[in-house]
Amino acid sequence: MLKNGQHSFKYETTWDGGRNEVGYISCGNLKTEVSIPKEMNGPGIGTNPDELLLSAAATCYLISLATMLDLSKVPAYLTLKSEGIVEVENSNLTYKEIIHHVEIALKEKSEKHIRLANRLAIKAEQTCMISKAIRGNVNVVVNCTII
Repeated sequence: MLKNGQHSFKYETTWDGGRNEVGYISCGNLKTEVSIPKEMNGPGIGTNPDELLLSAAATCYLISLATMLDLSKVPAYLTLKSEGIVEVENSNLTYKEIIHHVEIALKEKSEKHIRLANRLAIKAEQTCMISKAIRGNVNVVVNCTII
């Protein structure tokens, strides 16, 4: 039984055999095929854990930033491009870094809003639930442009 204030997310999967086969995942509204990416000598069908981790980190960051801007009454349009860096060391794969390139288009451009938007772009990464979960294992970098 969940304690008050806790949320539960459910994940289910089926996998069709060995390393180079394809699975199917279902997690809430996310339903898709999954396999090892072509870059790692897999079939490259559907998504993969590397893309899912990057997507989770990027989406959490973006929602955190949008919420902070909204609560601070800084109206803006956001564009985010993120990159995940995976490194091979001694046949081991390590997710090394996630780089968020966020563009904040201010609807009301003032010095106050520019300073606040820059500060919130960094704070959003520090408070994002996924960033906190991977902190110490994956380096997360934020590059912010205000327009």
